[in-house]
Amino acid sequence: MSMSSLVTHNLPLTPAFFVIGDSSVDCGTNNFLGTFARADHLPYGRDFDTHRPTGRFCNGRIPVDYLALRLGLPFVPSYLGQPGTVEHMIHGVNYASAGAGIIFSSGSELGQHISFTHQIQQFTDTFQQFILSMGENAANDLISKSVVYVSIGINDYIHYYLRNVSNVQNLYLPWSFNQFLASTVGQEIKNLYNIHINDMVMEFNFAMRYMVEELNEELPDSNIIFCDVYQGFNVTTEACCGFGKYKGWIMCLSPEMACSNASTYIWWDQFHPTDAVNAILADNVWNGLHTKMCYPKNLKDIVISKAK
Repeated sequence: MSMSSLVTHNLPLTPAFFVIGDSSVDCGTNNFLGTFARADHLPYGRDFDTHRPTGRFCNGRIPVDYLALRLGLPFVPSYLGQPGTVEHMIHGVNYASAGAGIIFSSGSELGQHISFTHQIQQFTDTFQQFILSMGENAANDLISKSVVYVSIGINDYIHYYLRNVSNVQNLYLPWSFNQFLASTVGQEIKNLYNIHINDMVMEFNFAMRYMVEELNEELPDSNIIFCDVYQGFNVTTEACCGFGKYKGWIMCLSPEMACSNASTYIWWDQFHPTDAVNAILADNVWNGLHTKMCYPKNLKDIVISKAK
């Protein structure tokens, strides 16, 4: 099935979809970087539409692929994997980079990555290109009607808290570390709001809900929702692809390491869900189909009300 045939024939519910984050939503950025955090080899992508590795850390689609189709848009390209013309970015761009964290140096042990702050700058550069191409009013209108999806934070816990880099556990108790990360993200979200981004989905694996409530109160006309991505899932032990105990010691390196049917597993490798779970996650972000995990509303509520 071709990529174009996957797009709904109805009018898009939003003009563009922009993605910022880490390996949970990276669609190929790290293919162009010097890093061990790469998914450009089989069995990654074996169950994707093209049955080839694309740089997605999954056997198939990642959550933002499913959400793009829900919005009536094609899969958005990686910022580093497209020609850089407005024509190729007009429906959205994916800036996410495996290894990225809220803290600049998170994930640095794996090699190069595009940090959270740098991704925001890339988004700003894209916006400037839109202004030069279509004029300021048209660019502002397009961006204000678009959706931004942010999935970031897990690498900060792995790099700083679990591995205790820089002795951070002696500086922050767990809740204080949450608050530090939340305040950093909050400031970056305000920067996005200043360039007319109003609709945003924030997917995190730590307590950000209260920060989102404060931002919605502080920023007029904003629609920022927080999604607790693993709410409703029971923890299972073994990944589909990997080596060692629970297949979680060594990452997925070759097709021989993978299970035969990933759809029966929650985890594809030691860190990333399978395509089947990503589809469920996307359903929950979209309309809470399986379990309510987004607050104060779902993504569908935002885009439908805006389209009226």
